[in-house]
Parts: sequence; C-alpha cells; structure tokens
Amino acid sequence: MENPRIDLTSDPRLAPPPEDASSRSFLGVNFACCGVYARIYVNPERNAYRGHCPRCGRPVQMKIGPGGTDERFFTAY
Repeated sequence: MENPRIDLTSDPRLAPPPEDASSRSFLGVNFACCGVYARIYVNPERNAYRGHCPRCGRPVQMKIGPGGTDERFFTAY
C-alpha cells in the first residue's frame, strides 16, 4: 500500500510564490552587544527597517525618511 498522505507543497499551484531575495531591502547591522552581524528588513508599512540581535533579542529600528543616509551597514550599540 502506498503512503496515504499527500504532500500539498509539491503542487506548484498551492505553494506560495518564491520571494526573490534580491528584491527585499535590508540593512546590515553589527550588534555590538553580542558581537554578531545580522540583516534587518523593511517593515510592511515601508517606513522603517526593523530587526533584533540574533543572540540577545535587543531590538533595533531605523526610520526611513527625507534627509537620511545612503549607508547600508551600521553598528548598533
């Protein structure tokens, strides 16, 4: 007898479309609290970059607006 379970994710009509990683805006952040690097991504409202330290969970937010910077990498203290 074959396995009666169905893998619905193998049906491309049911799987969510793959997200193109190159289209997601991100900033690189070095978290000084734990000495680790992580990417933070734009929030759904597209008014800030939000993320957290992957080790201790310390949150970070960088607002998007006029008069900002073109820098892509930061250190969070």
